[in-house]
Amino acid sequence: MFSKTSLLSLVAATAVFAAPTPVTDTDVLQFALTLENLENAFYSQGLAQYDAKAFTDAGFPDWVRGRFVQIGEHEAAHVQFLNGALGAAATKPCQYNFPHNSPATFAALSLALESVGDAAYLGAAGLLSDKGPWNGAFDAPLTPSGAFSLASLFVKSCPSSNPALPVTTFPALTISTGTPAPGATVSLKFTLPQGQAQPANTYVAWLNGLDVLYSDLAKDGTTSVPAGLAGVVFATLVSSKAAPNDTNMMTGFTIVQFPFDSFARSG
Repeated sequence: MFSKTSLLSLVAATAVFAAPTPVTDTDVLQFALTLENLENAFYSQGLAQYDAKAFTDAGFPDWVRGRFVQIGEHEAAHVQFLNGALGAAATKPCQYNFPHNSPATFAALSLALESVGDAAYLGAAGLLSDKGPWNGAFDAPLTPSGAFSLASLFVKSCPSSNPALPVTTFPALTISTGTPAPGATVSLKFTLPQGQAQPANTYVAWLNGLDVLYSDLAKDGTTSVPAGLAGVVFATLVSSKAAPNDTNMMTGFTIVQFPFDSFARSG
């Protein structure tokens, strides 16, 4: 697996020696810090809101909050590391809105944010000038634009002094009706930018690890969930059955979870 820490260490080293590229290693660092600022704020705010008693009252074992504290400390260390690498030019934290109201919803949102963060780092690894990094066998890499579009759902406002990132913010995609399960029919909700018509052939791309499965989007906005999906899956609308990218993506990603146990049984 290619971890956050691995990419942070690598990009900090290559940023000094890399030749100029359309997307620079500094851009990748700023992108990473944008996500780390969000995650750092999520844990610091959430843990200040829910004490140990709140977690145990919600039915969690007494050690669970301590694990979230450790994750929060890691995110704070990542922010400190990236700020040190970027210096005065480092992007500043934004104002955020995290939709949780209990330890349970906080834990669920933590899984979503960490999944986005890991996938974003895997996708950003390919933008480094040093092409040595490798992706893990099971994590899905997201394009920076796809990851940023997901993260932007939690952002209320940012300092005007923050450097612009070389990303596109796509419209949101949500599953409005139906329970996502293999073979189930679900309805998708999205709004295309003004002036952009929906292509005659529109597909839902389901990113599951390194696999991308496709399903047709009907004119009424429904689609059939493919079989074989497991774990955390990212779904987006695309205009072709090429790997999702800034050219064929019509919306941002939505996160869908297909739980499975240690015997790979879904449910």
